[in-house]
Amino acid sequence: MLEIFQYSFMIRAFIAGTVIGIIAPLIGSFLVTRGYALMADSLSHIALAGIAIGLLAGIYPIYTAILVSVISAVIIEYLRTRRRISGDIALAMFLYGGLATAIILISLARGFNVGLFSYLFGSITTVRSVDLWVIGSLGLATIVVVYFLYDELLYISFNEEAARVSGIPVNALNTVLVVLTAITVSLSMRIVGLLLIGALMVIPVVAAMQVAKSFITTLLYSVAFGLVSVILGLFVSYYLNLAAGGTIVAISLGLFGISAVIGLKKHA
Repeated sequence: MLEIFQYSFMIRAFIAGTVIGIIAPLIGSFLVTRGYALMADSLSHIALAGIAIGLLAGIYPIYTAILVSVISAVIIEYLRTRRRISGDIALAMFLYGGLATAIILISLARGFNVGLFSYLFGSITTVRSVDLWVIGSLGLATIVVVYFLYDELLYISFNEEAARVSGIPVNALNTVLVVLTAITVSLSMRIVGLLLIGALMVIPVVAAMQVAKSFITTLLYSVAFGLVSVILGLFVSYYLNLAAGGTIVAISLGLFGISAVIGLKKHA
């Protein structure tokens, strides 16, 4: 079974997948708690436009995806906090706008190609050494930021108005959270794919909620579920010759089913 590690591309996939398995549910825990789960899906469509820009301009697509999604995330948060438009409407507008922009750019590039599909659905064979450096450094930065701002992020997730009255810089923290979300979405596309990253940020968290009794245990369980989904998904996809992204999400759904049954038995 360990023959899988004879291939350098699988070693890179496991390293990158481990980072993604941690940070995706880590950020997703705060998004789900505050009812902002669709943020990841919206940013994934926006990141697709960034990918198309990179492919057209000859720039490494991960860089353009991060840039475009971060800028869009900040604008979405600005519109939401200024009450110019509700959060759900802002997300919907950017989701469809990002998708429309991506389609236009793709048509200019004369349609889909293999490179674009690898970003849409994930491709473990395309994870390169440069991807590991980008994913590893930005992933570590995300974990460090969450560690030092944990109390403040927790406060605004449960009661934003009370946090504002307490003098906590709510707007700045909200911006930090959406920027971390944008970075996580962009980093995850090589392993899970842009079309499925939202699921990895939400499903492990919802699964953890079925058995956890506090936010910190929910966060820890969700990270554990995310890691199991990614690692087991990579094994299964390799040996059964399946798409890695879909396999990872399918396993996370299976974990949700198991945790839901356990949760029902506990409350019975």
